[in-house]
Amino acid sequence: MNSDKPLAFASVVRLAFEPAWLALPRDQRRTWAGRVDEICRRFPKVSLIWCDSDALGSGYTDFVICRFTDFAAYHFMWEELRDLELFSRPYVRIVDVSLGIERGYEAYERSLE
Repeated sequence: MNSDKPLAFASVVRLAFEPAWLALPRDQRRTWAGRVDEICRRFPKVSLIWCDSDALGSGYTDFVICRFTDFAAYHFMWEELRDLELFSRPYVRIVDVSLGIERGYEAYERSLE
């Protein structure tokens, strides 16, 4: 099996921000966003794109696209994020997660070589 190239993963994490979040003053929301950014920066092996979708999505208000090759780093980042009061209050909840391997068919074909 040829495994010289590490598998690259991607996930789409759909989030629902609750009315309690919207009731917070914007300065408090910025403080929470700063805490989230601080945690995410500790995991440089995970790249993130945060998307706002209130007016476009259904059943969620935001989503995060994550790309990573280190599955443990991805998992540990979300463990730390979920430990925040942000998720336990709750101000936000995870609605759904889609996970896949980038160009997985190519990785499979390389494994056959």
